[in-house]
Amino acid sequence: MAKKAFKAAVSTGIRSFVVTLVIAGAVAMSGLPEHVFAALAPKPDTPVPLAASHPAPKPAAPAPMAAQQPAAAAAPAEPAEAAQPAYVIKSAMTIDKPLRHGDWYWNDEGVPEGEMLVTVDLKAQTLSVFRAGYEIGVAVILYGADDKPSPLGTYPITQKKRDHISNLYDAPMPYMLRLTNDGVAIHGSDVKWGYATHGCIGVPTPFAAKLFDQVKLGDRVVVTNGKMLSVGATA
Repeated sequence: MAKKAFKAAVSTGIRSFVVTLVIAGAVAMSGLPEHVFAALAPKPDTPVPLAASHPAPKPAAPAPMAAQQPAAAAAPAEPAEAAQPAYVIKSAMTIDKPLRHGDWYWNDEGVPEGEMLVTVDLKAQTLSVFRAGYEIGVAVILYGADDKPSPLGTYPITQKKRDHISNLYDAPMPYMLRLTNDGVAIHGSDVKWGYATHGCIGVPTPFAAKLFDQVKLGDRVVVTNGKMLSVGATA
């Protein structure tokens, strides 16, 4: 009995010594406080409890399959809208002197009826009118000041009104051709150097009257900043 007790004590002492060495090495390598590893070290002869075993859960019953419904017939596809044909510039007016504020030209003699197109170049400060691809009118314009610039883009004419008063500025806008819902339009103005608008395109009033009579609702107005259409160009 004494031998067995002695062997057990020796075995226990060796085991404790090894554990102590392992803990000391881990502490040295990790830099953590010794009391952290001391708390984690297993106590001699302390049985480690086994996790309680639980019976595996039964597999869930398969969900009933939904009855398949016959697929609905697909609705017939709507025909795609035809692309709008390109507008080709066929000729430009010949003007033999520089344009100045207040200047305008109109000549539609011999020009056939056809689709109308209005182009505005803010950089050149000019507006051009084309009918069937032929330029029939040119005018120097006023345009929006820096705080209220004239918008660039392509706009259909959505309203025509011969005698219009601005409901925002209580100012006359004769021969008004509306471009946007927030009030930008082409209209007659006193076109002088140094003047500006609140975003509208102002043209000399006699020119505005001729333009008003030529265009209809839906005709396009293309506003650019430095892009002038030459003969053969498309819009």
